[in-house]
Amino acid sequence: MPVSIALIGAGLIGRSHAAILASLAAEGVRFAGIADPAESARQLAASYGVPHYAEAGTMLDEVVPDAVIVASPNVLHAPHAHACIERGIALLLEKPLAEDFETAREIAEQAERANVPLLVGQFRRHNPVVRAAREMIRSGRLGRLVTVNASSTVLKPDPYFETEWRRQKGGGPILINLVHDIDALRFLCGEIETVQAMASNAMRGWPVEDTAAVLLRFSNGALGTIVLSDATPSPFCWDQTAGENPAFPRHDATAYWISGTEGTLEMPSLTLWRYRGQRGWDQPLVRETIAYEFRDPLREQTLHFLRVVRREETPLVSGRDGARTVAATIAVSRSAAAGVPVRPEEPPEWARPEPVAGAQ
Repeated sequence: MPVSIALIGAGLIGRSHAAILASLAAEGVRFAGIADPAESARQLAASYGVPHYAEAGTMLDEVVPDAVIVASPNVLHAPHAHACIERGIALLLEKPLAEDFETAREIAEQAERANVPLLVGQFRRHNPVVRAAREMIRSGRLGRLVTVNASSTVLKPDPYFETEWRRQKGGGPILINLVHDIDALRFLCGEIETVQAMASNAMRGWPVEDTAAVLLRFSNGALGTIVLSDATPSPFCWDQTAGENPAFPRHDATAYWISGTEGTLEMPSLTLWRYRGQRGWDQPLVRETIAYEFRDPLREQTLHFLRVVRREETPLVSGRDGARTVAATIAVSRSAAAGVPVRPEEPPEWARPEPVAGAQ
């Protein structure tokens, strides 16, 4: 079944989506158009030979695509999502689902009422490394989860901040970058029950944070930490170590350490540390690297979206799932502002997901 897919937003991630859409003709995808008011977007559309529109609504009404990828700025996610859902158009909505939990909840519930397929663009879940680690945890190979340690420390270049909204609240690494780590840890380790955090803007002095330290309690009893900063030269970040985005150089370093009663897993290298015989800190550990086949997670996400549009699969990241990630990420800012632990928001009528098997 051929599927026409249009793109709203032609920024950094939008350009990556455009390249993938243009490459999927053999899969039955017709790249239907680009909506973005920027001159660079018009040039991008011309390079792919697709129509360009300044306004998303105009494109949706004239092109009438089967599906849309929404890669517009965060503040526009909600209006663009509503526009697609009201027209019955399936959508892949880039992370974060929205800038606050209530808006994310509204989008998720609107899509459900309208029976419109909604996939949230948390593409790390489509990375074979993450899928393999999740299977190891669920199979009990690490035993019961004990601790999770994540690092997301990088140095964003000065030109990155020439865009004014990136210097204001909401444009910092919590909502832009940490949302990926929060979602990945939820996918790997289960729901986050409590968040305690501190944030700082001391390095640049702008209204937006540049650094945060986060403490997490998972529903299975495991504890986690995340150190976040976009103001320090460092390879200890998923983007710098996973090799899934060609825009970033790849370094041989670790971003996540997931520790259970039977072993510790380093990611993204999938290095497993465990005891072979007698256990205890006076015994040598065995180091094992788990083999996997690399596939581009953004492309894998698009192929999954294609199957979602065709009603062959249910979304790996549903609207409710994406809203839970927003809630846990916003809880970091809430806790940092209040100086106390907080629980991620969640409607009482939403059923809690099942705990992660092998992590009890």
